[in-house]
Amino acid sequence: MADEWGVRQVYGYPGDGISGIIGGFHEVGDRLEFIQVRHEEIAAFAACAHAKFTGEVGVCMATSGPGAIPLLNGLYDAKLDHQPVLAIIGQQARMSLGSEYQQEVDLVSLFKDVAGEFVQVCMVPERAPHLIDRAMRIAKATRSPTCVIFPNDVQELPYSAPPRAHGAVPSSSAAIRRPHVVPDDTALKGAAEILNAGSKVAILVGQGAKHAFPEV
Repeated sequence: MADEWGVRQVYGYPGDGISGIIGGFHEVGDRLEFIQVRHEEIAAFAACAHAKFTGEVGVCMATSGPGAIPLLNGLYDAKLDHQPVLAIIGQQARMSLGSEYQQEVDLVSLFKDVAGEFVQVCMVPERAPHLIDRAMRIAKATRSPTCVIFPNDVQELPYSAPPRAHGAVPSSSAAIRRPHVVPDDTALKGAAEILNAGSKVAILVGQGAKHAFPEV
């Protein structure tokens, strides 16, 4: 799923809450690399740095509870710097949620601010492709962090494609195209007149010029 979006590295730290996902890296081989960091906080900062340097969605991963909470610092860095980052987080088994089980944290509420554009819990394996696709698409479109939470028992269940039935939502293709935004002719002409009138011109170029084509 994520590798179809061009993701080649996932930064994270292992834990019981994501052991099922960690095991999945053995199945994909060289298509997707798990980069183990020293601490979960570093995973989020590394994913944010990846997004800043490459323009791609950075992906970080952590286990539940005390493993998920340290991701917040790096994700807020991504939010405030408008960088696309996806956080994949483990959670306790579905049947224990709400029982104050060991290391259980209300992760949806915890991440709702930093990943306000999209934070969801994957309750059945069939939802996984759709949730990952939406998380990646929204992260790229809004340039902000998103979050998908996986209970550890869901990670161990066999996957089957979503049925073609009422209530089932299929996933879309892994693609997003940004519009080519240009100023209107009047604004462009006005800017040109200001520049042409100067004898020593200095331009402070902001993020809006990113990926601009060179003059020919």
